[in-house]
Amino acid sequence: MTEYQTIRYEVKQEIATLTLNRPEVANGFNIPMCQEILDALDRTEKNKEIRFLTIQAEGPVFSVGGDLVEMKRAVDADDIESLVRIAELVNDISFAIKRMPKVVIMLTEGAVAGAAANMAVAADFVLATEKTKFIQAFVGVGLAPDAGGLFLLSRAIGSNRAAQLAMTGESLSAVSAQEYGIVYKVVEADKLEKTYQQLLKKLSRSAAQSFAAIKELNWLSQFSDWEEYRLLELQLQKELAFKEDFKEGVRAHSERRRPVFTGK
Repeated sequence: MTEYQTIRYEVKQEIATLTLNRPEVANGFNIPMCQEILDALDRTEKNKEIRFLTIQAEGPVFSVGGDLVEMKRAVDADDIESLVRIAELVNDISFAIKRMPKVVIMLTEGAVAGAAANMAVAADFVLATEKTKFIQAFVGVGLAPDAGGLFLLSRAIGSNRAAQLAMTGESLSAVSAQEYGIVYKVVEADKLEKTYQQLLKKLSRSAAQSFAAIKELNWLSQFSDWEEYRLLELQLQKELAFKEDFKEGVRAHSERRRPVFTGK
């Protein structure tokens, strides 16, 4: 097992497992965590023995997306640039997941919010428990989706549905996410491991080269203009992060009250 501070990473035969491991902050993304995830993804891609990457999380919440404690610190310290850096890194993570020639399987339970929800859309297969909820939790703090959110969502579920989820911040149940095509299967929590093993068994019968070719063709047909989208996403996210509405959204969340946005 490779030693990291914010994630666990283990390789057994042809399967790499990446576990988000900051349950004390609901697996929120900060800069070190993003960098460790990217390092693990790079290791996975370069290891020719690995055929499958599994992404899961420690604790009852898969991830709240951006680390809200870190957001509050950055706002109080006027260190918005560090949050812009996180926006850059989570986009890199989604990009790396989608570009990965290996099969990426995500196991989810609890809230899958913000950047994490968009990383789920980047995965090849999502197995979700009935308690999973996917949330585009950006408008609540005056931001727009990051981690390739609208780029991925609009292609997965259609532009109208994607925009509606982003604008309302409404949670999407595991069952609805399956109906939309984001989730492969929804199971009871005690059946998640069995369902995961069944999927691995089915996929193991096929050639890794076939999966890599399918992913390459899918990329070319739908995602090859990601870089242009990425530049706009980061530009807009940076502009929003320096506005007073974002600071109000973060403070309101910390104080457990409804934010009062003024358009500034």
